[in-house]
Amino acid sequence: MDATYVPPPTDEMRKALDRFEKYLHAKSDLPPLIRLSLIHYQFEAIHPFLDGNGRVGRLLVTLLLCSEGLLSEPLLYLSAFFERYRDEYYRRLLEVSQHGKWKDWIIYFLRGITSQSRDAIRRSDRLLALWQKYRAYLHEARASALLLQLVDELFSYPAITNRSAAQKLSVTPRSAQLNIEKLEHVNILREATGKLRNRVYVADEIISIIEQGEA
Repeated sequence: MDATYVPPPTDEMRKALDRFEKYLHAKSDLPPLIRLSLIHYQFEAIHPFLDGNGRVGRLLVTLLLCSEGLLSEPLLYLSAFFERYRDEYYRRLLEVSQHGKWKDWIIYFLRGITSQSRDAIRRSDRLLALWQKYRAYLHEARASALLLQLVDELFSYPAITNRSAAQKLSVTPRSAQLNIEKLEHVNILREATGKLRNRVYVADEIISIIEQGEA
């Protein structure tokens, strides 16, 4: 069966990848987001890996947004948008390769940036509201500073073990376990493995906000 798109052969791919890398580090007068749309297309067209080109290409956009100073943290991911409009994504890329339709591709790419930026803001607002809710509840219950610190840690990474809690809080494993159990008792944490050893506790409400698709 004929492939819809055939990437360049190995020798040409290596040359293209070398030029691609030089372009990444070169100065440009183009607006940063326009330049990123070109970079993403070129990486996908070069297709340097047997698998995972899409994931690497999308991650590259996020990392470049950070290196350009447009993001302070890697908090914007285009994967959800590209997956939601998967057929259009591949069609726009192919139309650039076959017909040079750069304008349509750039507009699509910028729609993705806009959509995922708004989504990130919504999620951030919901996470902030949840953090404030937890803090207010624990303050009212006169929780210890260690328990408040443990809640704060969950918003950096919403899963924790006894060992990692002890390290983050600088306490003994016994003290860490007591604090974990207090959060488990009020349904902020849930033990996820069902095991007696090497237990992992997850913050379901935090994970739900992170994983929820765009409304």
